[in-house]
Amino acid sequence: MKYKRILLKLSGEALMGNKGFGIDQERLLEYANEIKSIYDEGCEVAIVIGGGNIFRGIQAEKGGMDRVHGDYMGMLATVINSMAIQSALEGLGVSTRLQSAIKMEQICEPFIRRKAVRHLEKGRVVIFGAGTGNPYFTTDTAATLRAIEIEASVILKGTRVDGIYTADPEKDNTATKYETIKFKEVYDKGLEVMDMTAFTLCKENNLPIIVFDMNKKGNLKNIILGHKIGTLVEV
Repeated sequence: MKYKRILLKLSGEALMGNKGFGIDQERLLEYANEIKSIYDEGCEVAIVIGGGNIFRGIQAEKGGMDRVHGDYMGMLATVINSMAIQSALEGLGVSTRLQSAIKMEQICEPFIRRKAVRHLEKGRVVIFGAGTGNPYFTTDTAATLRAIEIEASVILKGTRVDGIYTADPEKDNTATKYETIKFKEVYDKGLEVMDMTAFTLCKENNLPIIVFDMNKKGNLKNIILGHKIGTLVEV
């Protein structure tokens, strides 16, 4: 196994599946099975999931809502998604713990780094909810911060495309895919991988990122086994 401890970053929108809003139970179960496949290999798994399928603070701001208020609502949306993925995993017999950056004692633990690491060592999947607990920071930044804190080997960013391209492959047929790319190249070419805060944190802490298609069965397992899937971003 190439990666012993990983942080998997999923977008909230990915959970919508073919629906226009909310959580598609079929897609949720597909993701849970993919995560279980690497859990069964002995990989230590942490997860951060966005909340865009339920609420986005930035969009709310455009509609006139206070940005800070909207961001906190977005954090609560990520907790809903985290609870959904937790329930799906536990339904498959996977031991989990949900930690939140905002205290919600009835449904999850507060985020405590040493406790999170201990859960991973004991073979539990740890799900981090509520972002960083601060407005103006995205779940990409939360994922990067948590990955650094738990000393993950890599961030696996599951998307609906199979890597990083020279342009948006959904809009440009001539776009070509990068197998590997340096952090500096991503900066220089203005490619969108993560938000700039998250991306800079990865670069400064020498934390590689793999962008891959989460919707293709077996991709997640093949990555942790060392197969070249998606695009690797490294120093």
